[in-house]
Amino acid sequence: MSQIPLFISSQDLKEMTILNGSVDPDLFMQYIEIAQEMHIRNYLGANLYNRLQQGILAIKLGDTPNELTTEERLLIDDYIQPSLIHFAAAEYLPFASYQIRNGGVFKHNADDAVVVPIDEIRSLARKETSFAEYYAKLMVKFLCDNNRDYPEYSESPNEISPDKRVDNTLGIYLGKSINSNYKKNSY
Repeated sequence: MSQIPLFISSQDLKEMTILNGSVDPDLFMQYIEIAQEMHIRNYLGANLYNRLQQGILAIKLGDTPNELTTEERLLIDDYIQPSLIHFAAAEYLPFASYQIRNGGVFKHNADDAVVVPIDEIRSLARKETSFAEYYAKLMVKFLCDNNRDYPEYSESPNEISPDKRVDNTLGIYLGKSINSNYKKNSY
């Protein structure tokens, strides 16, 4: 189980990506944490990232004064979750067919399936990254436009300042209202 409060659940990842519902969450939960730490924290900056984690933890502990504000819930539900879902899928895909056991590293091979070439897996991961970067770009724009509601976003700690640039890897326009399909409030 993750040591940090996560902005999405394993079910979110399964519902909004190509991951099959029968994939064991133990195989990919660490990739949600990796994606959250590497990508989302980078875009939010350490202060806002830490504040949102504290708010999620407060909800779980029943610490009402420190729970998420309405604005923070909006940020997580409409902007962070869509981006994180696709960043996590992109991080997991290259490792999906491998397992390490006592006898070594093994590649899973189902009886009725064809093993996908690594180039196709990389292509899927790039596509997921492109989706994630699209949503990250919306998130950064939203935060810049509404910075008065998120004072931690403007603060620059010694650790990590918000990255306000998003580099699209594929440059595909997906439209404005795609994130309305995402499940809300999984935290």
